[in-house]
Amino acid sequence: MRTIKIFIAITLIATLGMDVLFAQNGGSEILHTTEITVKQGHNSRFIEGVKKWKECYLKHNGKEKWSMWFRQQGEGRVYIMTGTNSSWAEMEKKDEVDNECYIALLNHILPHIEKVNTRVASTIPEVSRSTPLDIKYIWVTYYKVQNESTFKKVITEVTNAIKEKEGFPRGLWFNFQLGAPDTPNFMVVEPYKGYADIDIKKDSPAKIYADAVGEEKSSELWNVWFDTVKERWSYIYKLNPEMSN
Repeated sequence: MRTIKIFIAITLIATLGMDVLFAQNGGSEILHTTEITVKQGHNSRFIEGVKKWKECYLKHNGKEKWSMWFRQQGEGRVYIMTGTNSSWAEMEKKDEVDNECYIALLNHILPHIEKVNTRVASTIPEVSRSTPLDIKYIWVTYYKVQNESTFKKVITEVTNAIKEKEGFPRGLWFNFQLGAPDTPNFMVVEPYKGYADIDIKKDSPAKIYADAVGEEKSSELWNVWFDTVKERWSYIYKLNPEMSN
């Protein structure tokens, strides 16, 4: 997504719809994420700046889509801007709107940004659910692992058990390809319409898998899981529709 690329590139130089994040078309896609940490006390001005940039982009008939998510936990005010490409070649497409809205970006967004972290991941459609509607929150869990192929085998087996019981996977899986040394290897995104949805009681993946294959085989798989996973952490993000397109 060129708009995302330009936003990232200019931000890095200066500071150093919903369907975007959840796009699953049967084949793997490229997900671009820009993690933006806003300066303390600048949050409202950053929000208004993004709105002005978006207004300029739409005024000049910009066609690309992006989503802006606000992290609900952790240190500081952090946003994630996301967009997808179906191929790397799309990154070279020119968009004159970027030039038209450069001043809005320079004057109204960049002064309020503390730092930026960019990453690129690929979707894993074979273990991911289809796009849900009316999503306002996402629970994102990140994983650093010892062995990616082993990790994929584990999540495939467990996902197949969940699909057998519930009809479809619970989350959307991504495999990170590019990023800083602290970049995780994988993330899974669980979508929700609201916090009340999180309260709904469901069997854990461990129980579902044990019910499907038996305790002995289940224990063997989870031993592999714990040997493979080095680190795991989670955040909830809230979609900001006014900052998204």
